[in-house]
Amino acid sequence: MTFWENVDSELNFIGMERKELGQKAGFPESYISKGIARQSCPSADLALKIADALNVPVEKLVTGIERKAPAKDNISPEIKAMITKMNKFSPEEKQVIFDMVDVLAKK
Repeated sequence: MTFWENVDSELNFIGMERKELGQKAGFPESYISKGIARQSCPSADLALKIADALNVPVEKLVTGIERKAPAKDNISPEIKAMITKMNKFSPEEKQVIFDMVDVLAKK
C-alpha cells in the first residue's frame, strides 16, 4: 500500500475523519484522495505532522509496518554499574578484570 492508503487505513482503524486529520496536521482533506490517486508521498515535514496527528511512527505510514520496540536487555543494574566503572579503567586494568572473570567462570 502507498503512504496515503496507509493513512486512510489508520484513519479507519482509529475512527478519525480525513477532515479532522487535515485540521490536526494542517492540510486540506483533499490531499488524501489526491495522494491515493497519484500514488504519491508527501514531503517529509508533512509526513511527520500526519504521523504525529495519528500517533503512529512515520515508518508505519511509509512501509505499512510498525517496528516493535527493541527487546529489553537482561543485564542487571549491578552489572551495568560495574561496566560504567570499568569504562574508566586503563586497557591493562580491564585485562586484569577480564582474566579474573575467565578464571572464575571456569570454576
